Amino acid sequence: MNDAAPAYGLWFLVVLNSAVFIIFAFSFFKPQTKRDWRSFGAFSAFIIALFVEMYGFPLTIYLLSGWLQTRAPGLDLLSHDAGHLWQTIFGFEGSPHFDWVHLLSIAVMVWGFWVLAAAWPVLYSAQKARELATQGVYARVRHPQYVGFILIMFGFLIQWPTLLTLLMFPVLVLMYVRLSLSEERQSEQEFGQAWRDYAARTPRFLPRLSGAGQRPATPNRA
Repeated sequence: MNDAAPAYGLWFLVVLNSAVFIIFAFSFFKPQTKRDWRSFGAFSAFIIALFVEMYGFPLTIYLLSGWLQTRAPGLDLLSHDAGHLWQTIFGFEGSPHFDWVHLLSIAVMVWGFWVLAAAWPVLYSAQKARELATQGVYARVRHPQYVGFILIMFGFLIQWPTLLTLLMFPVLVLMYVRLSLSEERQSEQEFGQAWRDYAARTPRFLPRLSGAGQRPATPNRA
């Protein structure tokens, strides 16, 4: 990156990148209910907050500038590369765009978008038929769309952590958990025993890595 070029105050890039990721996620999620829009709106707020600090105003760099200067003396804190805080804090060499941290973050985000993309057609078909969504990724977890959002946000935290998004992340995860519980109560009222059987064999968020054929003792396993 050219050090003479401004790294912040690029509000056009804030708007452009926020719009790209929000529209991309929207194309997979396709919110319909008020609950859908609430979860999608929270995800969008996280994305906007992230890109505001990435290209607009580096609030985290400003607040941590004194400490960061002791960790990386001589580093231009207003350069774009300095915003990759894990590299700055741990003193990784080379471009932060090609090290393992950046590549890991991309892999996690791609995984999240894949989960969103895989979940939507299953859910759409089930809603159209007024049935439970139990196929595909829904056979592994009960709320794959929320899992997808969480993975994308976590990937961004790996790539570009900020104080605001670090504070927002656990709040949004808690919100998704509460939304999932509300959805489950509604599904149980609508589908009764079919839902209880599905919930008993399918984890809420974390797929089982082994013993896939075993039946869990309780339907509330995360």
